[in-house]
Amino acid sequence: MTDQLSNLVTANFPERPVIVGVAGGTGSGKTTVVSEILKGLNTSDVVVIQHDSYYRDRSHLKSEERVNINYDHPDALETSLLVQHLKQLLSGEAIEVPKYDFATHTRSSECQRITPCKVIVVEGILILVDPELRKMFNIKVFVDTDADIRFIRRMERDIAERARTRESVVKQYIESVRLMHLEFVEPSKRYADVIVPDGGFNSVAVDMLITKIRSIIAH
Repeated sequence: MTDQLSNLVTANFPERPVIVGVAGGTGSGKTTVVSEILKGLNTSDVVVIQHDSYYRDRSHLKSEERVNINYDHPDALETSLLVQHLKQLLSGEAIEVPKYDFATHTRSSECQRITPCKVIVVEGILILVDPELRKMFNIKVFVDTDADIRFIRRMERDIAERARTRESVVKQYIESVRLMHLEFVEPSKRYADVIVPDGGFNSVAVDMLITKIRSIIAH
C-alpha cells in the first residue's frame, strides 16, 4: 500500500478538481475514513458526495412494493446522474444533489447545492462497480473490514437512522445485502489503488491519504 500511495503522490494531476472514490462493503467504515480525512485536512477545499443520495425515487410505488426492492443492486441507484454531476463539477458548474429519505424510499423535493472545489470525495458501496464512474476517480480507495463487524454496524445504523426493525435488517442482509456484496462489492476491490484494512481505525492509512490529498491541494 505504501508503494501505491507513493506513486500516487508523485503523479501529475490536471489543473482541475481531483475526485477521490471511497468504496467498501456496508458498515466497512467508509464514512469514518472520510470523516477522518476531512478532520485532518480542515479545509473548505474538499466536498463529499454520497452515492446513497442517488437512490432512485420510488414514490410511484406502494409502500409494500418499495420494501421488496433490492437496494443493494447497482440498478437501484441512478449512477448516470452522479456521473453527469461530476462532469458538471469538473466543468466548473454547481450541482443539485438529491436528498433521499431511507424510511420511505423516496427523494425529497429539496436538494443539496454543491459548488466546485479542489477535491471531491465520492463515497459509496458500489462506486467502483460502474466503469464510467470508476474512470472519473483520480484515486480509488477500498475500505476492507470483516463481514461480522460490518453486519453489526449496519444493523445499528439502520435501526438508529433509517427507521428499520431488527427483523427487517436481518432479512434484508440474508436475502440481498450479503449476496450483492459477494457479486458486486467484493470483486470491485481489484480496481482500488489503495485498500484500507479496518476502516477509520487504520490511522496509518488515513494519515497517508490525508498527506496525498494535501499534496494535491498544494498544487
